Amino acid sequence: MILIPDVKRKKFGVFGLGVSGVATCEALAKSGAQVFSFDENRQARDKVADTEYRCEHPKNWPWKELEAVIVSPGVPLTHPKPHAIVRKAKLEKVAVIGDTELFARALNALEPRARPRVIGVTGSNGKSTTTALIGHVLKQAGEDAYVGGNIGEAVLSLPAFENDAIYVLELSSFQLDLTYSLRLDAAVFLNLSPDHIERHGSIDGYLDAKKRIFLNQTADDLAIIGVDDDYAQSVCTEMMARGPAAVRPVSAGSALGRGVYALEDKIYYNLDGKTSLAGDLSKARSLRGVHNQQNAAAAVAVCEKFGVDPALAVKSALRYEGLPHRIEEVGRNGKVLFINDSKATNADAAARALAAFTDIFWIAGGKPKEGGIESLLPLMDRVQTVYLIGEAAANFEAVLKDAVKCVHCGDLDKAVAAAAKDAAKSDAKNPVVLLSPACASYDQFKNFEERGRAFRDLVSELSATNGEAA
Repeated sequence: MILIPDVKRKKFGVFGLGVSGVATCEALAKSGAQVFSFDENRQARDKVADTEYRCEHPKNWPWKELEAVIVSPGVPLTHPKPHAIVRKAKLEKVAVIGDTELFARALNALEPRARPRVIGVTGSNGKSTTTALIGHVLKQAGEDAYVGGNIGEAVLSLPAFENDAIYVLELSSFQLDLTYSLRLDAAVFLNLSPDHIERHGSIDGYLDAKKRIFLNQTADDLAIIGVDDDYAQSVCTEMMARGPAAVRPVSAGSALGRGVYALEDKIYYNLDGKTSLAGDLSKARSLRGVHNQQNAAAAVAVCEKFGVDPALAVKSALRYEGLPHRIEEVGRNGKVLFINDSKATNADAAARALAAFTDIFWIAGGKPKEGGIESLLPLMDRVQTVYLIGEAAANFEAVLKDAVKCVHCGDLDKAVAAAAKDAAKSDAKNPVVLLSPACASYDQFKNFEERGRAFRDLVSELSATNGEAA
């Protein structure tokens, strides 16, 4: 656990008691602070009932004495309107921050020679895979690398700072909005597509939040930026012009005069005026698709800064096992392959999975997001049938019906059964049943993880019924 300096006997509010909220309470309490916590969910409040930071309604907090309020990343700061806790803090002139800001303050309190190296990764899509892949490559190279933030462990639950360690953090736009003093040795901005507009007010607000990953970087630091979409390309151009960090572009599909790029499954790098081949990713089953080639290029670009040869980085990437719910192979029933891509909660993410396969029996739908799925129409030549679930079903059919056969299934159980049956009967040599919803999950599931686990369980049951190993 990471302890927070200079908080002994000081008072803090913690609003939101999910994984990161509880870790924040624990870190502050162990650092000697007095913590006042609350969550609007009764079950969450019950989790801390027997602790020294047990819940107390914010109306009873000692607002005039609070140093700061640490809020869950999900708490709206500005849009669609500020949460009541944010309005109260502003009224009382109390700072509103996140757990990553406490991590940054603990980091900044260290002497320079005691400071570990820190990597941050953001982007609309691919940030979890890239974060995990960077951690994997660094560990394979013998580094003490710890991975957390928006993936895996809460940032304050990571091991106490070690000066020879590397901390690899996934950072969402919500987390970056609550972070002010974090300086990253390497900051990765992968891509940007319309998402979370309701939270940031506009695409420009969303982009501004993502760009905060470069705050506080110096000339000694590195900015790794994808250049495969217009938004990220503009960020790369801006960073190259204004610095101060060195900029290393990455791409999947375009050769670069400088940086790291992927072409036809091969990773190339040009960091000193000479282009070299780092290796071939064609056999990396956990890194299917062009988008994962961009993720791999970013990982190679980052790890080279920390002394890992690009060829070694690619060899390590071939041994990467992947993350759950991200183009995850979860079973095979006869000739039919089942892919769990439940993490694809927007059209851009779904496009990446659709582009990775052919003869697809696609399960899509859920809680619709702004932006729609019109951008997916050019990929429908890869899809044989779409099986629609959730609130988005009617809208999705209206968009897709002239391009591909659509079947209303309502829920995931019916969709898996129908898709599996049709795929097995099809003439396709290697049919794929793909769950890549292009939607949020919370119309029928608690989160995308629960949706992905449900899909995996249905595939296992299906395989067991038919006498196949899942």
